Amino acid sequence: MRCASSNTKRFGTSIPVGAGGRRCRGAGTEPRPAKAPWMLTVPGEYVWLETRRHGIVLARAFARSFVLLAVALVLLALGWPASAGGAGLAVLAALLAVAAVWRWERTTVVVTSEKLFVVHGILHRRAAAVRLARVGAIEVEQTLLGRMLGYGTIVAGELEIRYVPAPRQVYGLVERLAGAGA
Repeated sequence: MRCASSNTKRFGTSIPVGAGGRRCRGAGTEPRPAKAPWMLTVPGEYVWLETRRHGIVLARAFARSFVLLAVALVLLALGWPASAGGAGLAVLAALLAVAAVWRWERTTVVVTSEKLFVVHGILHRRAAAVRLARVGAIEVEQTLLGRMLGYGTIVAGELEIRYVPAPRQVYGLVERLAGAGA
């Protein structure tokens, strides 16, 4: 595991644990060195935050899976030959749910001392990054539901990361790190 799952303080702000968030060991005054090769690190770069996107990204996939499962149960109740289609739909519903969780688990938002980036992909890992020193304006966008559930979109330069948990705290962290590097 790359980070501990404890509630730690960074720069006087608390980023709550939840929604798949992983907090780095020693976060705050002692960030950990970036060791994973997919992190595109430079010497002396440290990871301040590493988290998954908010769990709300799973809602649509789970809703589809539950609808398919409901149809599958109806077909199973009808008996043969409809029950064969029902079994197939139940398997499809399970596969769609597992695939959604796997995609969610394999998407990571990372803030280092040098960059803000998102890493995603299951078979082919891809990273999109923006250097903190070159970030001009940083924006946080939150819908009403996003404010109620604690997620939003971070826009930093050309990089837009949707469904970021605790976006205002991430914004504050990025602002402080960008200011410290300037």
